Amino acid sequence: MMEDEFYATIKLKTGEEIFCKVSPTEEFDKTLLIVYNPIMISPVKGKHGLYAYKVEPWLKTTSEDTFIISMDNVLTIVETYDKEMIVVYKNYLRKSTTKNKHVKPSRKMGYISDIDEAKKILEKLYKNS
Repeated sequence: MMEDEFYATIKLKTGEEIFCKVSPTEEFDKTLLIVYNPIMISPVKGKHGLYAYKVEPWLKTTSEDTFIISMDNVLTIVETYDKEMIVVYKNYLRKSTTKNKHVKPSRKMGYISDIDEAKKILEKLYKNS
Protein backbone atom coordinates (compact mmCIF):
# COMPACT_ATOMS: atom_id res chain seq x y z
CA MET A 1 0.00 0.00 0.00
CA MET A 2 1.42 3.38 -1.00
CA GLU A 3 -0.85 5.84 0.85
CA ASP A 4 -4.10 6.11 2.73
CA GLU A 5 -7.42 6.79 1.03
CA PHE A 6 -8.17 10.29 -0.18
CA TYR A 7 -10.79 12.14 -2.21
CA ALA A 8 -9.77 12.98 -5.75
CA THR A 9 -10.85 14.10 -9.17
CA ILE A 10 -9.45 11.84 -11.88
CA LYS A 11 -9.26 12.79 -15.55
CA LEU A 12 -9.04 9.65 -17.65
CA LYS A 13 -7.44 9.49 -21.09
CA THR A 14 -10.92 8.76 -22.49
CA GLY A 15 -11.96 12.29 -21.44
CA GLU A 16 -14.13 11.17 -18.54
CA GLU A 17 -13.77 13.05 -15.28
CA ILE A 18 -14.71 11.23 -12.10
CA PHE A 19 -14.81 12.13 -8.43
CA CYS A 20 -14.24 9.36 -5.88
CA LYS A 21 -12.38 8.10 -2.88
CA VAL A 22 -9.05 6.68 -4.05
CA SER A 23 -6.52 4.27 -2.65
CA PRO A 24 -3.33 3.87 -4.72
CA THR A 25 -1.47 0.57 -4.63
CA GLU A 26 1.54 -1.05 -6.26
CA GLU A 27 1.09 -4.43 -7.95
CA PHE A 28 3.77 -6.08 -10.09
CA ASP A 29 5.75 -2.82 -10.37
CA LYS A 30 2.64 -1.07 -11.67
CA THR A 31 0.64 1.67 -9.93
CA LEU A 32 -3.07 0.97 -9.71
CA LEU A 33 -5.86 3.09 -8.30
CA ILE A 34 -8.59 1.44 -6.31
CA VAL A 35 -11.56 3.79 -6.68
CA TYR A 36 -14.64 3.63 -4.49
CA ASN A 37 -18.09 4.74 -5.69
CA PRO A 38 -16.85 6.89 -8.59
CA ILE A 39 -19.32 9.55 -9.70
CA MET A 40 -19.55 12.12 -12.45
CA ILE A 41 -20.50 15.64 -11.37
CA SER A 42 -21.62 18.34 -13.74
CA PRO A 43 -22.91 21.82 -12.96
CA VAL A 44 -26.47 22.58 -14.06
CA LYS A 45 -27.77 26.13 -14.38
CA GLY A 46 -31.11 26.49 -12.66
CA LYS A 47 -33.67 29.22 -12.30
CA HIS A 48 -32.47 32.76 -11.69
CA GLY A 49 -28.92 31.85 -12.77
CA LEU A 50 -28.25 29.63 -9.77
CA TYR A 51 -26.09 26.57 -10.24
CA ALA A 52 -26.62 23.09 -8.85
CA TYR A 53 -24.79 19.84 -9.34
CA LYS A 54 -26.00 16.87 -11.35
CA VAL A 55 -24.52 13.74 -9.82
CA GLU A 56 -24.63 10.33 -11.48
CA PRO A 57 -22.72 7.08 -11.18
CA TRP A 58 -19.67 6.66 -13.41
CA LEU A 59 -20.85 3.25 -14.65
CA LYS A 60 -24.62 3.00 -14.84
CA THR A 61 -25.05 -0.69 -15.69
CA THR A 62 -23.43 -2.23 -12.63
CA SER A 63 -24.11 -2.34 -8.92
CA GLU A 64 -20.41 -2.69 -8.09
CA ASP A 65 -18.93 0.14 -6.08
CA THR A 66 -15.19 -0.58 -6.25
CA PHE A 67 -13.06 -0.48 -9.40
CA ILE A 68 -9.39 -0.75 -10.29
CA ILE A 69 -7.90 1.72 -12.76
CA SER A 70 -4.37 1.47 -14.08
CA MET A 71 -2.36 4.68 -13.99
CA ASP A 72 -1.74 4.01 -17.70
CA ASN A 73 -5.35 5.12 -18.27
CA VAL A 74 -5.09 8.27 -16.15
CA LEU A 75 -4.30 11.67 -17.62
CA THR A 76 -4.17 13.42 -14.26
CA ILE A 77 -5.30 12.95 -10.67
CA VAL A 78 -5.85 15.76 -8.17
CA GLU A 79 -6.41 15.23 -4.48
CA THR A 80 -9.22 17.45 -3.24
CA TYR A 81 -9.95 19.06 0.08
CA ASP A 82 -13.00 20.91 -1.30
CA LYS A 83 -15.57 20.43 1.46
CA GLU A 84 -18.47 21.25 -0.84
CA MET A 85 -17.55 18.50 -3.32
CA ILE A 86 -16.97 15.99 -0.52
CA VAL A 87 -20.38 16.81 0.99
CA VAL A 88 -22.06 16.39 -2.43
CA TYR A 89 -20.30 13.03 -2.81
CA LYS A 90 -21.27 11.80 0.67
CA ASN A 91 -24.88 12.94 0.24
CA TYR A 92 -25.10 11.09 -3.07
CA LEU A 93 -23.73 7.90 -1.48
CA ARG A 94 -26.13 8.18 1.45
CA LYS A 95 -29.14 8.71 -0.83
CA SER A 96 -28.15 5.97 -3.28
CA THR A 97 -27.79 3.38 -0.49
CA THR A 98 -31.17 4.26 1.04
CA LYS A 99 -32.84 4.32 -2.39
CA ASN A 100 -31.88 0.68 -3.05
CA LYS A 101 -33.63 -0.57 0.09
CA HIS A 102 -37.02 -2.18 -0.47
CA VAL A 103 -39.89 -0.11 0.87
CA LYS A 104 -42.94 -1.95 2.16
CA PRO A 105 -46.20 -0.49 0.76
CA SER A 106 -48.55 1.22 3.21
CA ARG A 107 -51.97 2.89 3.03
CA LYS A 108 -50.22 6.28 3.30
CA MET A 109 -48.69 5.64 -0.14
CA GLY A 110 -52.10 5.16 -1.76
CA TYR A 111 -54.81 2.58 -2.19
CA ILE A 112 -53.76 -1.07 -1.74
CA SER A 113 -55.81 -3.84 -3.34
CA ASP A 114 -55.38 -7.24 -4.88
CA ILE A 115 -55.40 -7.77 -8.66
CA ASP A 116 -58.96 -9.12 -8.87
CA GLU A 117 -60.38 -6.22 -6.86
CA ALA A 118 -58.46 -3.64 -8.91
CA LYS A 119 -59.60 -5.31 -12.17
CA LYS A 120 -63.28 -5.11 -11.10
CA ILE A 121 -62.93 -1.42 -10.18
CA LEU A 122 -61.20 -0.57 -13.47
CA GLU A 123 -63.77 -2.52 -15.54
CA LYS A 124 -66.60 -0.69 -13.72
CA LEU A 125 -64.94 2.68 -14.42
CA TYR A 126 -64.49 1.76 -18.09
CA LYS A 127 -68.12 0.61 -18.54
CA ASN A 128 -69.46 3.77 -16.86
CA SER A 129 -67.42 6.14 -19.02
